Amino acid sequence: MKKGKLYYSILGMSAGLANGLFGSGGGIIAVPMLQKADLPAKKSHASSLALTLPLSIVSAVFYAYKDSLNFSHALPLLPFGLLGAVIGALWLKKIPNTLLKRVFGLLLITAGGRILLS
Repeated sequence: MKKGKLYYSILGMSAGLANGLFGSGGGIIAVPMLQKADLPAKKSHASSLALTLPLSIVSAVFYAYKDSLNFSHALPLLPFGLLGAVIGALWLKKIPNTLLKRVFGLLLITAGGRILLS
């Protein structure tokens, strides 16, 4: 990765802020910024997970401390979420970078459109 310390500081702060505000939204920021730092698409996606996992844990602790976290709402989602994570990680190795970028871009556009129209 060829960017300087300031770039990675901004990336980390932006991803952490998004994660704290939006609940694990740090990957939406981290993936494009890691790609801009010359990290290949698949490594950018995988590396953003390594970043967002600890960010999500810290955010969850603060949400729990403020009594904003309800585990009973999350628990029924975990089995299928874990299954989806395994399938996604296996697919990441197999799909072409171009398709990965297009699907990720489409996901961002769709999510943004839904938010703007709601």
